[in-house]
Amino acid sequence: MLTLKAAGLLDVDAGKIIQPGVVRIDGEHIVGVGGPVEGEVIDLGDQTLLPGLMDMEVNLLMGGRGEKPALSQVQDDPPTRVLRAVGNARRTLRAGFTTVRNLGLFVKTGGYLLDVALSKAIDAGWIEGPRVVPAGHAITPTGGHLDPSMFQPLAPGVLPLTVEEGIANGVDEVRRAVRYQIKHGAQLIKVCASGGVMSLTGPPGAQHYSDDELRAIVDEAHRRGLRVAAHTHGADAVRHAVAAGIDCIEHGFLVDDDAIAAMVKHGTFLVTTRRLTDAMDVSSAPPELQAKAAEMFPRARKSVVSAYQAGVKIAVGTDAPAIPHGRNADELVTLVELGIPPAAVLRAATVTAAELILATDRGRLAEGMLADVIAVPGNPLQDITVTQNVGFVMKGGKVYVNKD
Repeated sequence: MLTLKAAGLLDVDAGKIIQPGVVRIDGEHIVGVGGPVEGEVIDLGDQTLLPGLMDMEVNLLMGGRGEKPALSQVQDDPPTRVLRAVGNARRTLRAGFTTVRNLGLFVKTGGYLLDVALSKAIDAGWIEGPRVVPAGHAITPTGGHLDPSMFQPLAPGVLPLTVEEGIANGVDEVRRAVRYQIKHGAQLIKVCASGGVMSLTGPPGAQHYSDDELRAIVDEAHRRGLRVAAHTHGADAVRHAVAAGIDCIEHGFLVDDDAIAAMVKHGTFLVTTRRLTDAMDVSSAPPELQAKAAEMFPRARKSVVSAYQAGVKIAVGTDAPAIPHGRNADELVTLVELGIPPAAVLRAATVTAAELILATDRGRLAEGMLADVIAVPGNPLQDITVTQNVGFVMKGGKVYVNKD
């Protein structure tokens, strides 16, 4: 038996701090909250206990010192990418994020699902990192967002990708692509349903897959019990994705009132990724991409607040490395700065994220939950920036950070 003792703990459902903070742990699970202090004690002083935070959009295999995104597609082999991910995973966990969704590669890997391997290595205890829900390869049409030519036009025959690596056209191919990802360990499916800011694929809000293709992707995934996340910006594209049964809209920068209403009606989640609108450096991007960012980023800041106010289910995501790995909590700060209450933001990073990934064993400090617990130096309901300075991290009952 191990007891964590602190000044308080966050009840995410009630949106309040309970004092004092006492959490009893046996093995990998929480066995009691409040009440007596038993067994070995870790006294965290005046810190506040929170459930481990969750980031619903990262790519741990990208980002890091020396990487050049436009060239890494042809320079980095799969072992290099996995080794880069080891450091990114460690930074993410030590920042207090104990669960993430890794949403899709767009590089040639010979069909290997590298984030599945990363997830297995973390679960086996070979390396430090958050629990990873892997998507394998994002599924996208030829020339669509996350086709490798998104950063730089490529001549025909250069860097060809296969259906196994997510490039799929037509109903039969997209079904095959989904089945391949599931066969090799993907735990969700990511699809590119529209263009993007940082891709040379035309208007960022334009719908990329037909309605029939989107419905086929959803059908294949749902029959196997997997959810589908769709990179989608444009309001029309969002409406079509929602109508097709997509479970989660990534970004949704250009959603309007009608698209928001459709998401509320269907219970579709929105993953935020708003920090990048302030933090992403596009100064070296081609002029047309800089123009996209200048148009979209201000609209994105307003649309997420409108979605929250309308009752859309909001889950925190960063799109790291669009912001650096290990700086994931910056997203929480940005959402509060935009006008979403801290309690709602913390729910978006815990219980709502858990609901999105169909996980009933995390997101709260409660009996029976996984012992994924962090501590921050103060009250995050009064000052959300304390989540940027995590002093204690436990995942599954094992301590990874204890700055005291």
